[in-house]
Amino acid sequence: MAPPDLAALLTRATDRLVDLDRRLGDRTAAFDLLLARTEAVSSSRIEEEHATLDDYARALVGIRANGSATAMVGATAALRGMITAAGRGSITERSVLDAHAVLMRDDPVDGPAAGQWRRVQNWIGGGVCPRDAAYVPPPADDVPAAMADLFAFLARDDVDALAQAAIAHAHFESVHPFTDGNGRIGRALVNAVLRRRGVTTALVVPVAAALVADRAGYFTELERYRDGAVDGIVALTARAVGVVCDEVEFAALRLDEVEHDRSAVRPTGHGPRVTHRSDLLRVLLADPVLTEAAVSAALPADLPWTDAVIDELVGAGVLRPVTERRRDRAWVAADVLAELDALAERIRAAAAPGSS
Repeated sequence: MAPPDLAALLTRATDRLVDLDRRLGDRTAAFDLLLARTEAVSSSRIEEEHATLDDYARALVGIRANGSATAMVGATAALRGMITAAGRGSITERSVLDAHAVLMRDDPVDGPAAGQWRRVQNWIGGGVCPRDAAYVPPPADDVPAAMADLFAFLARDDVDALAQAAIAHAHFESVHPFTDGNGRIGRALVNAVLRRRGVTTALVVPVAAALVADRAGYFTELERYRDGAVDGIVALTARAVGVVCDEVEFAALRLDEVEHDRSAVRPTGHGPRVTHRSDLLRVLLADPVLTEAAVSAALPADLPWTDAVIDELVGAGVLRPVTERRRDRAWVAADVLAELDALAERIRAAAAPGSS
């Protein structure tokens, strides 16, 4: 049983998240992907993967000039896959292995081990051998049994959901069951647990954006968990959720303003061309990265003014091209991506050590 102050913190954070999920539920078809990307990008940055959201957009259409951006695209797909599977009622070995396969399949080093428990010893910190490592996880032969124990814990419903999410994450990191990608899959477990337990029904919680604000403190709590101190990582996760809820709510208001500002831009042309411009704007509300495939899906084929509509949106500052090639082009909604960057920065500032 949690101490009274920690129990109260868990209750406040959970109630806040349940309320936010309920109130933003009618907009999460558009909002979910944005928050999932914020979480995946932040989680990748904890692992020292760095890329701009423009790089991310280019990676979405197959441009792999930035390996970190490619990794972030994989992290987003893995996160969403785990949450979707958890929403069906359970978190299983198969769903975790599948998420890891999606995350690591394009990795030039660890791609062959994607979707498999590790068969070698690994360690955290140190050099080419574990002698000076900060932490040495269990031997590879012990990983299947350790993970089976974790999945049994994940199936329980008699534990506070947020505490369960934090403990499952910390335990996963302690087992370190993969050759690489453990941090990103382990942090995705937090959202998966919250979805399975019904704390969220549609909202993705970008908790990693708060954790990245104090990487040292986060890693310290993981180390303390391995020494048997559970409350610290649970409290850290609960505080992160509280910070995230405040900033996500503000982001929703800012995106409402973005939508209003777009609608105020007077279109040129008339008739069907204006209608198709509105169709593209609706696509951008669901995904701020616009690809030619998305354009083709949203508009009738062979429209003579498709390029003109896109050029108009570029001229109005709604779209920004991020590719230079003639085929498989991509654009980003500059205003939405600016708010996603701002959301991550606000979360990091609010969660930083010493912030009030």
